[in-house]
Amino acid sequence: MFGRSQTVADQLVEVLVQAGVRRIYGIVGDSLNSLSDAIRRSDEIEWVHVHNEEAAAFAAAAEAQLTGKLAVCAGSCGPGNTHLIQGVFDAHRSGVPVLALASHIVSTEIGTGFFQETDPKRLFEQASHWTEMVSAPEQMPRMARVGIQTAVGKRGAAVLVLPGDVLAMEATNETGTGHPVAGPVIGAPPADVLEDLAVRINAAGKVAIFGGIGCTGARDEVLQLAGVLNAPVGHTLRGKDVLQYDNPYDVGMTGLLGYGSCYEAMHEADLVLLLGTDFPYRQFLPQKNTIQVDIDPSRLGRRTALELGVAGDVGATIRALLPKLRRKDGKFLAKMLHKHVDELDKVVNAYTHDVDNLVPIHPEYVARVLDEEAADDAVFTVDTGMCCSWAARFITPNGQRRILGSFVHGTMANALPHALGAAKLDPRRQVVSMSGDGGLAMLLGELLTARTHQLPVKVVVFNNSSLGMVRLEMMVAGDPPYETDHDAVDFAAIARAAGFHTVRVEKPGELRAALRSVLDHDGPALLDVVTDPNALEIPPHITAEEAKGFALSAGKTVLAGGVGQMLQLARTNLRNLPR
Repeated sequence: MFGRSQTVADQLVEVLVQAGVRRIYGIVGDSLNSLSDAIRRSDEIEWVHVHNEEAAAFAAAAEAQLTGKLAVCAGSCGPGNTHLIQGVFDAHRSGVPVLALASHIVSTEIGTGFFQETDPKRLFEQASHWTEMVSAPEQMPRMARVGIQTAVGKRGAAVLVLPGDVLAMEATNETGTGHPVAGPVIGAPPADVLEDLAVRINAAGKVAIFGGIGCTGARDEVLQLAGVLNAPVGHTLRGKDVLQYDNPYDVGMTGLLGYGSCYEAMHEADLVLLLGTDFPYRQFLPQKNTIQVDIDPSRLGRRTALELGVAGDVGATIRALLPKLRRKDGKFLAKMLHKHVDELDKVVNAYTHDVDNLVPIHPEYVARVLDEEAADDAVFTVDTGMCCSWAARFITPNGQRRILGSFVHGTMANALPHALGAAKLDPRRQVVSMSGDGGLAMLLGELLTARTHQLPVKVVVFNNSSLGMVRLEMMVAGDPPYETDHDAVDFAAIARAAGFHTVRVEKPGELRAALRSVLDHDGPALLDVVTDPNALEIPPHITAEEAKGFALSAGKTVLAGGVGQMLQLARTNLRNLPR
């Protein structure tokens, strides 16, 4: 009896294993049959079945965010690819290495309008650094290795398009040996740029630092720099994990989710250093007196006018820069730290003051209790919308915790599938999905994925029967909320039917014990908390135009007969307004 010959699919699996891949997230389908069969026969890689290809890509993105290493997802031809692309977009814009395997129709039918035909190459080009099709066995394994290296080297998505018949063909080339590939390498800028940077910093009286996810691996250097310059340090939401904890220079965040004195620090400084951040909201940056350091030169100056743009690794740049700097006095830092405390008292503490007896439960109180009860090394995955606000303001990083979300792509429904990837990577680590009811409803089927794989995710549902962030956006624009509210849903009952341990809470006095029950459960569990839809986070800096929008929205609601609704909203949010 002759041995089975190696197919292109077998060869692809071998290359992925050599690159350190241990799982592929996806849904099987006819154009993927050769690949799924190759995985079935492999002892070194597994197929993780999900219920929507979108969730497969989210799960891979979460794994890549936590490890910094390559993760893989797959979708079958046509609709499988169009589902997959949402999560691939999220991974790509988050700058994490994900390889998407997008199968295609039979190669001889491409271009004929065949059943389920799309053009994956055109489809994924905007969502990736690299998208190419394998049209013949002779292109493998080289094409697979190019895709892997592109995803890892450029930090983003790469897409390998694979016609189903080509996957089933006999491999023609030897696979050879391989190993996990290297990531991007860039050091400090040239000596003349460093000298210019040092001169500008030394000439400034007051310096503020605003850091992002690009400070990962350079936390110690950023704090050393802040110490020499006596500079207040603000951070983005993605930089919260890296920079906030045990930071004697911390002044919080700016932006719609912001708190503390970060905004004032940047606007009062003579010089702002943007380190490893591509913070998109230009209106919160001073638009002057700014220097930016980023590993990607294409990001320099695209958010604000720059005095100097520096292409370089944040850590390497600071290490080379420190010997050239003169120490500054601490007056500006002291002023901003005092301001930070005052702002926290007015903005953050106001949200959780005297709310432990209020019904409906205030979401800020839920986030505060979750922060207190969650594990020291918990991974929090956060739905886009109001959940981002509660995570930004109330989840406390400590150097071990991680906060993941769709913070650049900004899609709904990311929290649960992100949690699946985090839990699959390490089921011993506590993973908490902070889910809005709108986001959870969008990919509700992924509860079944958690049950199927017995992933011990803990889903905390902020169930306010409303799209809270959209409601806030409408009010800022001067419009009364419209089509933002939906039917009340008992998500605990739904999750219970899906095999989850569940608890539903409507009274704040029951919250802590219920949360403890869910966190301590050995398996997938869900806490359904009925929260106040009128609890809207108030940005720390409201422009005159935004204030006008709130007032106009209130007026329109009253004129439409919604006086009672506005009174309820006013009573809910009066205590949250900065004084």
